Amino acid sequence: MVISNDIVDALFAQFGEQDITRMSIREVGKLVAQIEEKSGVEFIHMELGVPGLPASTIAIAAEKEALDKGLASQYPNIEGIAILKAEIARFSKLFINIDISPVNCVPTVGGMQGSFAALFAAARTNPDKPFTLFIDPGFPVNKSQLRIMGIPYKSFDILNFRGEKLRAVLASFLSEGNISSICYSSPNNPSWISLTEFELQIIGELATFYDVIVIEDLAYFGMDFRQHYGKPGIPPYQPTVAHYTDNYILLLSASKIFSYAGQRIGMMIISEKLRARSYPNLKKYFSNDLLGHFIVYGVLYVTTAGTSHTAQYALNALLKAANDGQLDFVKELYPYAEKANLIKSIFQKYGFYIVYYDENQTLADGFYFTIAYPGMTGSELMKALLYYGISVISLAITGSQNPNGLRICVSFVRMNQLEELENRLKSFTENYDLKNV
Repeated sequence: MVISNDIVDALFAQFGEQDITRMSIREVGKLVAQIEEKSGVEFIHMELGVPGLPASTIAIAAEKEALDKGLASQYPNIEGIAILKAEIARFSKLFINIDISPVNCVPTVGGMQGSFAALFAAARTNPDKPFTLFIDPGFPVNKSQLRIMGIPYKSFDILNFRGEKLRAVLASFLSEGNISSICYSSPNNPSWISLTEFELQIIGELATFYDVIVIEDLAYFGMDFRQHYGKPGIPPYQPTVAHYTDNYILLLSASKIFSYAGQRIGMMIISEKLRARSYPNLKKYFSNDLLGHFIVYGVLYVTTAGTSHTAQYALNALLKAANDGQLDFVKELYPYAEKANLIKSIFQKYGFYIVYYDENQTLADGFYFTIAYPGMTGSELMKALLYYGISVISLAITGSQNPNGLRICVSFVRMNQLEELENRLKSFTENYDLKNV
């Protein structure tokens, strides 16, 4: 072991939780920081889904220019600055192949605020449809958002419902008539599976048939590196449910695709049909019953009164460079795939196995992957890895029905830590196997 059992156990006990898999991502991060400080051992951090690449110089230069112009003293337009909205619309056409008007494109305070606003608004559209349906595993904070809003949700694990099987399980929920929205991410946090065009078509068709809003989280836009989605106006385009239904809200973020996480800037793209649609029930909460108006002036306004003025100029510069073919943002993200391939191989070398795979093809290398170890529950494995200075999170908090799985995030792991990772996993395997002889 790398770290004393006594140190890990004592600090873990302070959280008052017997099962480590019940701890939130931020709580795990806090625990690991305390263990590092007490033990003096640097962890190999795989628990936080944070960018591990430098912020774009294009964005930094544009935001500095905006600051120098004095824009930090001025409130931005709630709906977003005009030039940014136009570039979001261009980006939508060039990289997603959907035609959208700038009025349907709204900057948000990261993808997190976008999901908050979309989930809240969708749940208020119809009093007979209070539930959100999550296609799990998924980002656990989305469920936390609903809990603090008092909005109920349902969920299912997609692990055994890929391809045509997805239709039946989705229809079984939607046919109950109480679902207002479907929420998922693709590429997926935490499993890194990517929904196929066929599966997206199924979701889109059922969303239209049952009149349900699809909230599609594209935080990892273009990061299924098995295809290259970084050439403007040239196929392949980012797969999306927007190709199969008009009932969509897309959420994008500059945090991962442009490594601009610190400035909390994201994008919401609402279909024209939804933006202009009247939902009389919204009048209970706001003066206007048009969904797009309600989202902007009824939710975004009362939460943050807009998105950082100068960060909007940074995002505008990034999108313009991508749209003009001057920035291949997908190519810039390749280091994640390279690290994932190497780290995945090391885990598999020492007996770990991958929990979630894509249907009929090898899982892409990217930001995340999932692992388990024969003979150990997720709780046992997650705790055991702490003794070896390796921090991860449990799939239990993501809606996964697999009791043994853990999420690995590669973004914060440095290349010069890979040898140490191998040494620690080798030691873990030897000690575990010795105990079970």
